[in-house]
Amino acid sequence: MTWIAAVARLRARREPGVLVTVATVRGHAPRDAGAKLVVGRTGTWGSIGGGNVEAVAVDRAREMIAASKPEPELIDFALNDKVTGPHGVQCCGGAVSVLLEPLPVVRAVAVFGVGHVGMELARILARQDLDLHLIDSRSDLLTEERLGALSDAVAHVHVHHTPLLPEEVLAELPHGTHVLIMTHDHAEDAALCDAALRTSHLGSIGLIGSAAKWARFRSRLANEGGHDEAAIARIKTPIGLADITGKEPATIAVSVAADLLRTFESEVD
Repeated sequence: MTWIAAVARLRARREPGVLVTVATVRGHAPRDAGAKLVVGRTGTWGSIGGGNVEAVAVDRAREMIAASKPEPELIDFALNDKVTGPHGVQCCGGAVSVLLEPLPVVRAVAVFGVGHVGMELARILARQDLDLHLIDSRSDLLTEERLGALSDAVAHVHVHHTPLLPEEVLAELPHGTHVLIMTHDHAEDAALCDAALRTSHLGSIGLIGSAAKWARFRSRLANEGGHDEAAIARIKTPIGLADITGKEPATIAVSVAADLLRTFESEVD
């Protein structure tokens, strides 16, 4: 498997990893600059030459994975018989520098409702490196022509047409997915809020709407849904930055996206 395929495989499986690259070579070394190795929690793909260099790199990569270390590292190795590494001696006579770049699990966001605001939000989020799930019960909003604006997306875009029960998608979403509820139908929004609170593996839950809408939802979630105050508090509403008050779809989308990115930053902290 090529290193590119290995990176794609880790991403698809939502597993962290480290990309190890021979950055520089001076003198004789097992591999030339540019050789790559991908390290996962249990497997490796590719090679940077074997021996002590590769073994040390794998050990350090797995330490980085365990620590969720986000910063890259550069490790220098002298390849001569005067230097004994933890995994033996390599005496090729040269020296190499090895770059270790973490491959974190990308974040996932699910937008329920791809109407005016949802589509504008999708345009913005599609420029981020994440898994973007777009869900709507209306097939005409999910046509290839309409979603063509996302054709150059950096994000991996997943489209879900759910004509009957969009809340069923919640169980299929990756662990830690941030959910934004903004459908055209308040009944659909209410069902999604109730189902989201019953889905333990999700990240943040956001609901678009007015204070009056939330008051009705809050009462129903407590009295009919049986959710306690702590559970209901998982839902953030209104979403977006409070000091951005414009009501145009693009303005709301910018506000919601900025608020979500702020949530991402707080996760790192």
